[in-house]
Amino acid sequence: MSKFNKTTLINGFSELGIQLSNPNQQLSEIINDERQYNAWFTPESVFKAVKSIGEMLNPQSLTTWLANYNIDQNKNSKKVGLILAGNIPLVGFHDVLCVLITGNVALIKASSQDARLIKYILQMLTDIESSFKDQYCFVERLENFEAIIATGSNNTSRYFEYYFGKVPHIIRKNRNSISLLTGDETKRQLFELGHDIFDYYGLGCRNVSKLMVPKGYNFNFFFESIEAYQPIINHHKYNNNYDYNKSIYLVNSDKHFDNGFLLLKEDNRLASPLAVLFYENYDNLESAQRKLEEQSDNIQCIVSGVPLQVSNQVVDFGMSQQPALWDYADGIDTMEFLSKI
Repeated sequence: MSKFNKTTLINGFSELGIQLSNPNQQLSEIINDERQYNAWFTPESVFKAVKSIGEMLNPQSLTTWLANYNIDQNKNSKKVGLILAGNIPLVGFHDVLCVLITGNVALIKASSQDARLIKYILQMLTDIESSFKDQYCFVERLENFEAIIATGSNNTSRYFEYYFGKVPHIIRKNRNSISLLTGDETKRQLFELGHDIFDYYGLGCRNVSKLMVPKGYNFNFFFESIEAYQPIINHHKYNNNYDYNKSIYLVNSDKHFDNGFLLLKEDNRLASPLAVLFYENYDNLESAQRKLEEQSDNIQCIVSGVPLQVSNQVVDFGMSQQPALWDYADGIDTMEFLSKI
């Protein structure tokens, strides 16, 4: 049974948002130390993730979000197992938030790639409101759960379906994000698209891994517009991926574009290797939209400056890695799911 009303929840998470937006010394040390455990989690990337969550947890957004749900304060809480991904910092926070805010209990199996930060932030939450300490625990093995939210790859999803299919569940598979360009974009828009491509080194499902461009598109202006992201090549792991994929394309004589830190290759697939951006040509916007709809189950979000008649979430340039509280992964309403179990 939930101990909180909506006002208490909004106040508690808003205060957490304030603290995340202004990290104290201990949180700052954790942010800086994460690269010792995961080389992709540079201080800049981790700070960006922490700050994004801090901005998301503002009173207005929380009020607007919760107004859409009838959270039954008298309902007995359910134990919800959470299998969190670890591809980018704090990627599983939203699932934890949804479980706590619906009055359920989170049994959290954190990724070894991203275990320390989520633990500290939830401790911050319990310092703000001590009653939350009874609503979550971290586990090595999931047991005695009544529902499951699991995020993984297409391969692990089959494993999850087998083991967890008998209880209410949300099981997420691989998804990628895509950007549809018309050729009329400004330099500023394409610069912002660079964030969608390069933030978190392109490791997130909301990172753009492919461009859809009109036939005859000139990539020179695109490359000029993203030149400011060149320092990404200084990260040794990113550089290794760039060098490896470049050598493959050169050995195979595969046609590609190369600006020194990003490879562009024509390919029908959605998921491109790290440091590579696939592209596909289209004849007109109608045919492009049909193509996007055909692949909607594999797309997380679409970055574009034109209004599109598609089922996937469409966001403006630079906004793919800044989801709102109501921007649910895979388009599945986590709050509605949790409210009904």
